[in-house]
Amino acid sequence: MAYLSAFLENLRPRQWTKNLLLFAGIIFGRKLGETGCLWRAVAGAALFCLASGVIYVFNDIADQELDRSHPTKRKRPVASGRLPVGIAVRMGLGLLAFCLLAALALGQMFLLGICFFFIWNWLYTRWLKQVPVLDVTGIGMSFVIRATAGVLVILPSCPDVVISIWLLLCTFFLSLFLGFCKRRDELLKIEQETGKTRPVLSEYSEPMLNALIGGSFALTGMMYALYTVWPNTVEQFGTRNLIFTLPFVLLGMGRYLYLVFLEDKGGRPHEILLMDFRLQIVVVAWVVAAIKIIGI
Repeated sequence: MAYLSAFLENLRPRQWTKNLLLFAGIIFGRKLGETGCLWRAVAGAALFCLASGVIYVFNDIADQELDRSHPTKRKRPVASGRLPVGIAVRMGLGLLAFCLLAALALGQMFLLGICFFFIWNWLYTRWLKQVPVLDVTGIGMSFVIRATAGVLVILPSCPDVVISIWLLLCTFFLSLFLGFCKRRDELLKIEQETGKTRPVLSEYSEPMLNALIGGSFALTGMMYALYTVWPNTVEQFGTRNLIFTLPFVLLGMGRYLYLVFLEDKGGRPHEILLMDFRLQIVVVAWVVAAIKIIGI
């Protein structure tokens, strides 16, 4: 029972909020009211939560020696020894098999999407995370895969749903923004405290990360603005008013920048949304405004 508890902890349920991105397809496709599409979206998001958990397990196995030198990561189940490697591997493979079988039940295209998600994250673990800038780019692509999979999973019930390339670009650049903020936090805090952390951090500097954060901030805002006024978007929703949701996007990112630069809270972006009330207000306001404008 202790091993099962440790394994469930290793799946990192607090980070499952990332998989809410799979609902982008059904929201922007205006299919929330269609039960078949909704249930498929929920099932797809749940499977990606488990799939991301599998990736965390095998990442922790690969990084266990490095994690033991980290002030907080050394408490993870594998690094701390609470979850033996052999048991972690067996449980991880079992969950991997379940994810693939369940994905097949949801359709071959969705199965291809989740397989690509696994393959991409394997490449990230083996190579991309060792290369500066590509390490964060790899994370960004994981979010693009999530957004695309959110469309693939509902296609059997809602074949007319498509996702805009501009929305995918917004997803990509927003994830770069969050990723570079996290690298900045790690560079300024973790490396100074321990001297041992991600090897790739030695290739970064604070001015470089500040420039990358600023650039990704600007590109995210620009891509979202273009998405809202693009002819295909206007035709799809029958309105140009989606541009009025842009201030909420900029306010949310600005609030995040404040937390990163002035309150040193960039290390765990997945937890900031769960803990910062002001950011939650901005996100809810954006959701309400978007739903009101596009008429979901």
